[in-house]
Parts: sequence; structure tokens; C-alpha cells
Amino acid sequence: MGLFTTLGTQQLPNGQQLVSYSRWHRKGLPPIKVNADGIAETVAPLVSRPWLHLWAPHRLAWWVAVLFIIGSALFASASFASNWPQYIPSEFTDSSTININMVFFIGSLFFTSAALLQVLEAINGDVADIGKSSDKGRWNWLAWKPHNAGYDASLMQLIGALLFNMNTATAMLSELTWVQEELLIWVPDVIGSICFLIASHLALIEVSHRVWSFQPHQISWWIVIINMLGSIAFILAAVFSFFLPSDGSVYSLWGANVFTLIGAICFLSASYLMIPELFGAGRVAHTPD
Repeated sequence: MGLFTTLGTQQLPNGQQLVSYSRWHRKGLPPIKVNADGIAETVAPLVSRPWLHLWAPHRLAWWVAVLFIIGSALFASASFASNWPQYIPSEFTDSSTININMVFFIGSLFFTSAALLQVLEAINGDVADIGKSSDKGRWNWLAWKPHNAGYDASLMQLIGALLFNMNTATAMLSELTWVQEELLIWVPDVIGSICFLIASHLALIEVSHRVWSFQPHQISWWIVIINMLGSIAFILAAVFSFFLPSDGSVYSLWGANVFTLIGAICFLSASYLMIPELFGAGRVAHTPD
């Protein structure tokens, strides 16, 4: 896609090319060989049974996945406890508003930590830097890379996560007025969810090399699509939350928690898939038209 750099190529002496895909490059996966006729080599996983390899603490992308898994699990647990407290141990439901909101807040901190590491991953794994001095072991903490779709997606997700920090922190405050609840809880919730949705679409552009694609054999495609569904669910949860301060409707509260739970399960599923992705599971060579 013209606006974003999503592929990097290196010419080999024998006429072949090494093609690096943006997402795979920043996740530490090797490039693909493409012969002179434009035919890509068969892509094999880096290890046998990559779906069962869950341990890679030496890789930054692994920490990104694990932190997102924990944050998603906490959001799912808190939203489930909000709607079905009868299935939760009593010590977690006493003073339930404070306890459950605290779980949401802690979960948002894990989201923010993962999003911050993801930004660093995108800064230091930019496919456009292949062959440059910036791609030879030098670590950068800050950079501006607007033509890197992965960087834009990561930065947008970090902004959304910070807004969820604000949203979940202020939700623990008592005696807020209706206006304060809307400004401090609902508005950051909506904007944060929209940021997550924008980030999901930017991630899809990075994987697809265009605005949209259908690649069901590609694990990276499933990751970004499931994340996009989770973002949509979070937006729907925010829509239900809008009505809570005014009418206190049990149906609005139930709907907000259900869509938060659905969104969290989507993020949890996508975050798990990020781990076998690191080992080359479901990696399919694709050259854009």
C-alpha cells in the first residue's frame, strides 16, 4: 500500500530476493526467499509443533503477548463477575463495586505495559530500516515512523490503553455527578475503544498490504481480525455504558458487561495466537497484487 511500507526486499547475487514482511520482521521472523519468477519458497515453521511452544521470554514479542493475555483475562474475569456474581467466591464480591473496578484497573495496566512494549518493538523492528545502521543492533527508545503501519497501530493502541487507565481509575471514585461520570468514565471509554478499532485496522493494513484482505490460512490475519472484533465489542459496551448514569438500567449494565466480556475474550484469543505466531505457525507467503 502506497502510504505505508509493509514489505522490505533485498536482492541476492543469484537473482533471488529476500522479502521481509513488516509484521513478521518486527516479531523476529526471518524473510522469505522469492525466485526470479516471483515464486516464493514454501514457508515452514521455525520449530516442530509451534502451537505447543508457549515459552520464549528472551523475545520482546512474547512479553507483549503475555501481558495482553493477562490484561484480557482480568477484563474478562471482572466483566463476568459483574453479571454473574453468584459464581464468584464471596471474598471477591464483598464491596463488589470497588473490587471489580480494581480488577478492571489492574487489567488496563497490563494492556498499557503490553502496548508500550509493542511500540518499542515497532520502533526497533521497522522493515524500512533493513540494511541501514538503525537495523544493526542499536536500540531506540523514541522514534517517529508514520509510514510504518505497525508503528501507527501500536501507538494508537497505546493511546487507547492510556485512556482505559483513566476510565478504569475514575470508575473507582465514589460520589461522582452525572456529568463527571460521563466526562471521566464514559468519554475515555468511547475514545479508547475507537483507538483500539483504528489500531486493529492499521494492523490489518500491515498484514494485508492493502485496506482489506481475506487470508484465512494466515495466523497474523486472524490475530488482527479477532482484535478488530474485540474492539467493536468494546465500542458496543461503551454504548450501553452511556445510559448507566441517567437511568441505572439493569439491562444497560448487563449489556455493557456482556460486550466487555466478549471483547476481552477476543483479545485473549488473539493474544494467545501471537505466541505460536512467533514460531512461524500459520505463516503463508503472500505478495500483494
